[in-house]
Amino acid sequence: MSIINQKTIKIFLRLAISIGFISAVADRFGLWNAAVSAWGNWSNFLAYTKVLNPLIPESLIEPVAIIATAAEIIFPIFLLIGLKTELFAKLSGCLLLLFGLSMIFSVGIKAPLDYSVFTSAAAAFALSLMKEKYLEIDLYLQNK
Repeated sequence: MSIINQKTIKIFLRLAISIGFISAVADRFGLWNAAVSAWGNWSNFLAYTKVLNPLIPESLIEPVAIIATAAEIIFPIFLLIGLKTELFAKLSGCLLLLFGLSMIFSVGIKAPLDYSVFTSAAAAFALSLMKEKYLEIDLYLQNK
């Protein structure tokens, strides 16, 4: 029974982390209703990227935003399809941790706590430790 629960938790973590990234990307492209949107468009997202990265030259803000957005598109795709889950969960955790630390140093500790950035990073790191082969072997042994 615990094996099924672990498998369910792994799927839930993959979905939750992926949907969080996809929602953020949708927001910066204006796909969320303005009433619930954090940025609402690419220009506002660029301005927020500058706030979080005050030491980066203005000329590099858009490339940084593009790289972050690409990561927030690629990582959830791999997590959703379950390919290289351990790697992309670790990368997701690192990205979220970097995002949370940037928030602390630029806007203070409250924002990453309010948005559960560190909780999401911890969830991604926990997902990276869940070995699917271990679960399949245990399920096989349990059924013998």
